[in-house]
Amino acid sequence: MANPPHMIAHRKSWNSWNTSNLDGGLRPSETAIEDVFIRKFMIGTWHALFVSEIIVKRQHNIIRIGGIIRRSISARKMYFLIGYTEELLSFWLQCPVKLELQTVQDKRDVIFKYI
Repeated sequence: MANPPHMIAHRKSWNSWNTSNLDGGLRPSETAIEDVFIRKFMIGTWHALFVSEIIVKRQHNIIRIGGIIRRSISARKMYFLIGYTEELLSFWLQCPVKLELQTVQDKRDVIFKYI
């Protein structure tokens, strides 16, 4: 969000590279659908807790999901949701899924730089 629209392609293009089609991979459309599914599942499971975008990272056969959430639920519920999410997504996507979440007290604690 810190770049003007005409500079995004020059400075942030590496964020949108699809690495699933390197070396003759045949999964670019499946990867896009899986990413949409993951984001919708996370928004539904972690309802009104995310204060940032959901980041999906793929490394070899592991999917890492990152984001910033609010501290509005107890630690016990948060640990349950982490295990629940990792287990279901691992089963559905047939590969290990790891959540990498950070918490903030309030949405105003997340700093965005707007131009």
